[in-house]
Amino acid sequence: MADEWNAEASALVTGTPQSLTQADIDRRIFELYDEYCHGGMDRREFMIRAAAVTVGGYAMAQALLPRYALAQTISFTDERIKGTYVTYDSPGGNSGKMRGYLVQPKGSGPFPAVLVIHENRGLNPYVEDVARRAAVEGFLALAPDGLSPVGGYPGNDDDGRTLQARLDQGKLRTDMLNSARYVKTHALSTGKLGVTGFCWGGGTTNYLAVALGADMNAGVPFYGAAAETASVPKIKAPLLIQYAENDERINAMWPAFEEALKASKVPYEMHKYPGTQHGFHNNSTPRYQEAAAKLAWERTIAFFKKHLA
Repeated sequence: MADEWNAEASALVTGTPQSLTQADIDRRIFELYDEYCHGGMDRREFMIRAAAVTVGGYAMAQALLPRYALAQTISFTDERIKGTYVTYDSPGGNSGKMRGYLVQPKGSGPFPAVLVIHENRGLNPYVEDVARRAAVEGFLALAPDGLSPVGGYPGNDDDGRTLQARLDQGKLRTDMLNSARYVKTHALSTGKLGVTGFCWGGGTTNYLAVALGADMNAGVPFYGAAAETASVPKIKAPLLIQYAENDERINAMWPAFEEALKASKVPYEMHKYPGTQHGFHNNSTPRYQEAAAKLAWERTIAFFKKHLA
């Protein structure tokens, strides 16, 4: 069976993954990839189903897999920042301890703090790079690794996704809550806290806005699940909500979320970026759309500078 699948896949490749852009990829492949990313199938099933969709589907599927080495924008050794891995207590979490990537700007501080929350696969290189991007802009950035209680991000997204799905999800949220409190009260922090995150991390940003209340000063969820409507009145931080245009599962939550935000008088902005896919900020795959990602990040930094000053 494996040999038959490999032969079929090889026959369907019409270009190299590296040469394909977002415009080259069939919409149905994006939909399958979204299902794969959110645990609806494993990689092998994703490849088989993609190959069956259209000629070249296998190459399209391969093109969507992350290439982190090509996506780094800020070097680990950039002289404008200093990054270290830190361990801290996390009572009530999955192990009682957490590990994260802490990046500080050059200088003695203090700096406003920003928590950067990963997707549903642990602290991968893309999210570490986002933490460095925040630090370059003057923020003390912490990117926690929710997988640290089970050994940390394993070096690939497939195993990371499996590990994260197996964790106690309530305790995982507690680990993120403790991470927010850790960076907010860090010796280098001004005590002002912003939170941003992507996909699962976007939904967790909304959750933390509820859980932290007035202890959170600004939130920027990227294509994340909405907070529970009944809990929205607990949100005290202004929100900058970033959506992709082609993201039916997440966008379907917006009308009820917006109504609850308005009813609770929570300050918010919402931006939906035309022509984008879920994950458009992640520059390690063709879902990335440079113009939209750049604009969304510029808005993020401006929002944090406004509310964390």
